[in-house]
Amino acid sequence: MKYYNYIIGLSIAATTLFSCSDSNGKADGYGNFEATEITVSAENTGKLMQLEVSEGDQIVKDKFIGYIDTIPLALKREQLEVSKAVISSRSKGVLSQINVLNAQLKTANTNRERTENLIKDNAGTQKQLDDVQGQIDVIKNQIRSVEIQNAPVVNELKSIDVQLKQIDDQVHKSKIINPINGTVLTKYAEPNEITVFGKPLYKIADLSIMQLRVYISETQLANIKIGQEVTVKIDDADTMKSYKGKISWIASEAEFTPKIIQTKEERVALVYAVKVDVVNDGSLKIGMPAEMWITNNN
Repeated sequence: MKYYNYIIGLSIAATTLFSCSDSNGKADGYGNFEATEITVSAENTGKLMQLEVSEGDQIVKDKFIGYIDTIPLALKREQLEVSKAVISSRSKGVLSQINVLNAQLKTANTNRERTENLIKDNAGTQKQLDDVQGQIDVIKNQIRSVEIQNAPVVNELKSIDVQLKQIDDQVHKSKIINPINGTVLTKYAEPNEITVFGKPLYKIADLSIMQLRVYISETQLANIKIGQEVTVKIDDADTMKSYKGKISWIASEAEFTPKIIQTKEERVALVYAVKVDVVNDGSLKIGMPAEMWITNNN
């Protein structure tokens, strides 16, 4: 009789235990951890003089990592500066002519005012005024002619200024600056290699907060919302290690379950992708499988 009562007690305890957990003993979602990976590429072509990164390094944002050889750019810039100086000397000669003509124009305008005053006092003639106005028109035409001759020189100077700005931009892009705080995942190039525009140099990702992408059925959508806290579990030796997670994104459209998820029957079902942000304590890795359990406040 005592043995019978012992068995009944164990049965009640087990029933109570399982009634406090999920009804079917399964997680609400299965998936893998991922992170936003950024591939840093060369923005110029030339010899890679320096690249101070190694796989596994943690690098802060805006840190100077290395640079691509800029000697050819410096030589080209020097050549453009010399050309600009030569063209400017030609332009100065033309501009000096314009200054002389402007001085003559100023004098002619003064003579016209004097002649107009003389005519008002009946001390001058209309012919004198016409002669002065003729001089003014001639000087204006000369200035316009010189300006037309100077236009190609001005355009050349503007063209060189644009080329100098392009050189400065290329020099700036020869510097390799780390774009985000993160951990170097893969290194693709080494110093002294010849690189080209767009060639990958290294891949980096912020692993401080990982995203668990899981898939849930339509019937589970009513139980979750963005910002909701959930429990995330990963395998840890013979047990499961738990983390706190927060839902950051829910897909707006359904999709077929990826092939990596469970059985064949589940793979043909329509599901919704969900992302859960989890603070990484160093144990979480990209591609690691995990489970999501919806927190039940009851």
